[in-house]
Amino acid sequence: NTICSLSLFLCAGTGLLQEVVYLVSQGADPDEIGLMNIDEQLPVLEYPQPGLDIIKELTSPRLIKSHLPYRFLPSDLHNGNSKVIYMARNPKDLVVSYYQFHRSLRTMSYRGTFQEFCRRFMNDKLGYGSWFEHVQEFWEHHMDANVLFLKYEDMHKDLATMVEQLVRFLGVSYDKAQLEGMVEHCHQLIDQCCNAEALPVGRGRVGLWKDIFTVSMNEKFDLVYKQKMGKCDLTFDFYL
Repeated sequence: NTICSLSLFLCAGTGLLQEVVYLVSQGADPDEIGLMNIDEQLPVLEYPQPGLDIIKELTSPRLIKSHLPYRFLPSDLHNGNSKVIYMARNPKDLVVSYYQFHRSLRTMSYRGTFQEFCRRFMNDKLGYGSWFEHVQEFWEHHMDANVLFLKYEDMHKDLATMVEQLVRFLGVSYDKAQLEGMVEHCHQLIDQCCNAEALPVGRGRVGLWKDIFTVSMNEKFDLVYKQKMGKCDLTFDFYL
């Protein structure tokens, strides 16, 4: 059996992106999302709970998220029978947010230094393997008709354009007034998520890395980035 008619969103910024996609696809209200367990509405493909059998029973079109590399995704995605929304974040901000995420979870309870965590990231020693391979693998498919490749920074730089991209890609219909209202709702949602008291201060902002990277760490990271991404034409905004 295949897992058809799904939209997957992956890599960085999934917590925020899942809520924006749900908002756009369902025509929902930010306050409504705040009252629900969004993770139940958008289960993770590779997690044991709720499990693949239950995911298969969801009503199509299903919204499912994952952090799996492209090569490990269901064949329906490779064949173009389902849609993929992929979000990538500039890796310097990503590694800071990932570090804070690891420290916040009891199940991980990471207590090492950020310097050590960053070294592990650069050496591809964290969960889900190499970020550099992960993002480049999806970038190779960014022109596929069933793939929408987004950048986290664009939510902060030009949210209206991103919402319009999502509307077209998901095949939902809005008139001009409804679209403007949806963009405003998404702005509210992003403000709520980025300023949530439960999150480390500023975890959602762009340029987060400047507060924690030392000069030597930044130089080393730039060198590794150039070595591993040198042949890739994908670019990121590190400052906004």
